[in-house]
Amino acid sequence: MAGNKKFLKTVVYLILAVVIIGIIYTRFAAPKKAAAPNKDTVRGSKGNKPLLVDAFIVHTSSLNEVIDASGTLQSNEEVQIQPEITGKVTGLFFKEGTQVAKGALLVKIYDEDLKAQLAKLELQQQLAKTTLERQENLLKINGISRQDVDVTRNQVSAYAADMQYTRTQLQKTELRAPFNGRLGLRNISLGAIVNNTTIITTLQQIDPLKVDFTVPEKYRNAVKQGDAVNFKVAGDANSYKGQIYAIDPKIDLATRTIKLRAIVPNPGQLLPGAFANVQIALRNMPDALMIPSQAVIPGTRDKKVIIADQGKAKFVVVETGLRDADNVQITSGLSKGDTVVTSGMLQLKPGMVLKYNKIN
Repeated sequence: MAGNKKFLKTVVYLILAVVIIGIIYTRFAAPKKAAAPNKDTVRGSKGNKPLLVDAFIVHTSSLNEVIDASGTLQSNEEVQIQPEITGKVTGLFFKEGTQVAKGALLVKIYDEDLKAQLAKLELQQQLAKTTLERQENLLKINGISRQDVDVTRNQVSAYAADMQYTRTQLQKTELRAPFNGRLGLRNISLGAIVNNTTIITTLQQIDPLKVDFTVPEKYRNAVKQGDAVNFKVAGDANSYKGQIYAIDPKIDLATRTIKLRAIVPNPGQLLPGAFANVQIALRNMPDALMIPSQAVIPGTRDKKVIIADQGKAKFVVVETGLRDADNVQITSGLSKGDTVVTSGMLQLKPGMVLKYNKIN
């Protein structure tokens, strides 16, 4: 009995201790927890705090649709001066880097052997002509057969053909300028033995010049012969003009581009081989909507901009068109007078309040 009473007293004391601890916890710990701020409330208050941003008022402006291309300047005409025959150079009649006229003698190759052969053929032909004249007189009195006369006549014609061939070979000993142009550097000296693979010098016609460039195939119907082009070259602040005169009828399979060629007057500063930044003006759009390029947020499927809708951020899907150095054309999604956010886009969420730092 005494053991049971002690056990009951112990249970009662434990129950009273639990009750007292519960009362103390309820009165002191619970109110502090209730006073702690709600996380959703904190997020909500931050979301309603205005974000300082820069903005741009959409307006219309004039825009020229321009194709930018890379090109290379080429000589209008260019040829390598090479002999057709093998021989020793006996005369050089040009100065490197100078302008020469069409037909000017540039190089002379040894020709004394050909001259001697021509003189021999002339004597042989003269003798054959004399023989033919005598045989024709004998034929009139039946003193010789007609066959002998025909053989001699053919021999006279053969000598004439050999003489013409020799004169042609003599012409090949003289290298003349095929057109007006400027000579390049000389690669041989007087007395050199040359053949048909020897490049003695080059001749280039550099006024006018040609500029070759390529454009994407989507412009195949936008450019045509007669269109004007503008271009600049490295190290020259001047802008030069030309005109398209030839279009390659085939699209390059590797690059999907079309090759074009323009003719360009050369005032003297341009040189063949120079790199050219070419521009072709296609059309003028007087009412294009242009916004700063940094305002456009690229996505995997579409592009977006953030506009101010009653002072709050709103994301709008747009379509872009042409670009220049700083701006991009908007073809759909915006209207004249819209306010576009140009800074702080990564921090903005739909519905956030906007505060403007600068408006352009």
